[in-house]
Amino acid sequence: AVVSTQSTGKMDGMNILAVREFTRAVTDWMRAGNGPVVAEVETYRYYGHSMSDPGTSYRTRDEVQEVRKTKDPITMVKAMMIEAELATEAELKELDGECRKIIDDATKFARESPELETHEMFNTIYTDMDGSRIRGSDSMTYGIHSP
Repeated sequence: AVVSTQSTGKMDGMNILAVREFTRAVTDWMRAGNGPVVAEVETYRYYGHSMSDPGTSYRTRDEVQEVRKTKDPITMVKAMMIEAELATEAELKELDGECRKIIDDATKFARESPELETHEMFNTIYTDMDGSRIRGSDSMTYGIHSP
């Protein structure tokens, strides 16, 4: 990846190696004192923008499946790992199962936990925030963070 003097760059966000190389180049550029870089990361969204947008009015299900099959970053990394003999397909399948269990357990815990009190909303999200102003749900209200 090459970073130009215009301080902008574009990368294929679906390719983990392209992201790594672009990030490396940008980091070197900024550490050399050349200033910030605006990065355009091209990705593909498998779902619509919201619950009211199923994402099927402007693309076909076949298109989504084709992108999933040919450009999905996770699938691509798995294939690279198998090809480089870093892991077997069975090992990756076992890891997938472990990850899904962690996610399912966390989801179950979240759904079964009582809802937090409003004053606890920002606890453990920010660090070193004691006494700092935190914007409320509208632009006119602020609160003071306290643990």
